Formats: sequence, structure tokens, C-alpha cells
Amino acid sequence: MQELTNVSHTPVFPDVDMEELISTIDTKLSQMDPITLEQMSAIKLMNRIDTKYLVDVRRLPALLDKAKSDYYVQEIAGKRKAFYRTLYWDTADARMYVIHHDRKLNRQKIRVREYVESNLTFLEIKNKSNKGRTKKIRISVPDENIKSHTDAVDFINKSANYGIDEISGRLRNQFSRITLVNKGKTERLTIDISIKFENCVTGKKNTIPALCIVEVKRDGNVYSPFTSYMADFRIKKKSISKYCLGMILTDPNLKQNRFKRKLRYIEKMLSKK
Repeated sequence: MQELTNVSHTPVFPDVDMEELISTIDTKLSQMDPITLEQMSAIKLMNRIDTKYLVDVRRLPALLDKAKSDYYVQEIAGKRKAFYRTLYWDTADARMYVIHHDRKLNRQKIRVREYVESNLTFLEIKNKSNKGRTKKIRISVPDENIKSHTDAVDFINKSANYGIDEISGRLRNQFSRITLVNKGKTERLTIDISIKFENCVTGKKNTIPALCIVEVKRDGNVYSPFTSYMADFRIKKKSISKYCLGMILTDPNLKQNRFKRKLRYIEKMLSKK
């Protein structure tokens, strides 16, 4: 997949010296005990509870400093941040986006995600049920050109709510991900930073450089040190779909009423000193 460059910044959100900040984050990660991908695969969260947070990335070094005694950091090929590229697929009328915007409880997303350090690419279908459960199925693919691969076409036609001829590449994103695992191995969490978007239809590129998205995944109602850190920092639970965020930042023609409150929340959060 192509790397996204020359991303324009939304003027209502603060700019950040990411180079200096990334250096600080890397220092904090180097002070944590590592866990390998193989060790990670043994952690099965059978009764999973997911909690999301929208965080000012400038607060991340302090959060990682608190986490170093309670968490391992995933390390792949000597790196403690993993680089991901994603291509989301949708219909010509952006039906998957609209279903999410309209608060429909049963919804689906289709994406091709490249895990750069692992040299792996997967076609993934994510289904969310009216009971709030999320189920993801996926197959390995050579690249993002899924219409050129018979296995991918068959997978879409069999498992998706949309036929392969109904969908096309709609939105690209890329980000760096930090993955932490608590030392009791009952919880893992992902921290996504440097999230950038490019719309395949409008050609518009955008990002919110100061925004960090954290997702905590734990086994049932077990104690989570990280959620207690969030309480200490007075950071409230708040979620947003990266696909929907990217779409509203790059396509002004889409209906956006439902998401305006979340954008205002992000703007207010990031403007605090």
C-alpha cells in the first residue's frame, strides 16, 4: 500500500511537534519490559470488555510512565511501535458509513489492513451486533487489490453484506500502534497515534496530529490499572470509529450531524493547556 504524505491539517485542531514527542514516547517505551508476538498470541480474552478513550497525545508520555511497572510492551523485530496501513471499502453511496452515522445497531465494515513490520496483509470483515458484540473474520491476501484475487472475491461474496461489485476503496488511513499487556495477562490495550487519512473519492487528506485513540480490552470485569490511570488524569471514556472520523474529515458532502458533538469534544479536549 502507498504511504500517505503531505497531509493537510485541520485548522481548528492544535498542531504538535510530533518528532520531539515521538522521541519522548520511544524513550518511555524503552523503559518497559517487552513481550513477543508469540507470547501475545497465548493471551485469550474469552469474555472481553472493550473500553475506548480519546486522549491528547501530549499526555501519553506521562501515561506510559505510570504504566511501566504494570504492563509489558509488544515488541516486533526490535520495534515497540507497529506501523499499519488500512484501506476501507464501501459502496458508492457510502452505505456502511451512513448506517453507522444513523445509529443502526447491526453494522459492518470491510477493510484491508497491512501490518508492515509483520509483512502481513489481511482482508477483514467486522460485524457489530445489536447486542454490542463485535466479531471480526479475516483472510490473508497478497495486497489491497482484492478484486484481483479469487479467494478475496469469494470471501466477500460469502461473508459480507455487500457483493464485491458493490464496493470499492473509499478511505485510506495509516497510524502507529503501541500494544501493552498487563502483567497479569488479563488485559491488553492498543494506543494509536499519528493517524492520517486520505479519501479515495474526494482526494482530500487530513489528520488531527494531537489525537491519540486508546482501546482497553480486558477479560470480564477484572481490575484494569490503565483505566485507573485514566481516572487519575480525569480522562473520560469516549469512542469514535477511525473510519467515520476519517470520512467526516475528508468528505464534506456526507451527512455528519451525529458526529459534530464528538468533533467539538475533541476540539475542546485538545485545546486545554
